[in-house]
Amino acid sequence: MDKIVPTDEEFIFDEKIAISQTDLKGNITFVNRRFCEISGYNTQELLGSDCNIIRHPDVPEIIFDKMWKTLGSGQVWNGMIKNLCKDGRYYWVDMEIIPIRDTEEEVTGYISVSKPAPKKNISDIEKIYKQQDSEE
Repeated sequence: MDKIVPTDEEFIFDEKIAISQTDLKGNITFVNRRFCEISGYNTQELLGSDCNIIRHPDVPEIIFDKMWKTLGSGQVWNGMIKNLCKDGRYYWVDMEIIPIRDTEEEVTGYISVSKPAPKKNISDIEKIYKQQDSEE
């Protein structure tokens, strides 16, 4: 797939919930219809793809490092993330990622539930992104 060039246009979505599921390596194994509508990708394009397919370059690497460290320890991760649509627009989500466990309590993957990020919090998160970038 060609690299998506970000634009400075925001995709606004309503209160519906986007859901995705990945394996332990972050490869997408399930998306709901809303996830496809928001991201601009169809199910076939997403299944098997790395979850980074929607990663916006404005998000500092350290944010994802902390997220994977939290998930790797078996804990739930919550945060606000700026994502990238297939057409280059961006969208903000308030996300919770939950480890999926088998009958032996081993983590087998992750499920992500995303809703629109509260507008009042986005400027604070953008400041944190800039601060994280300057620390890297």
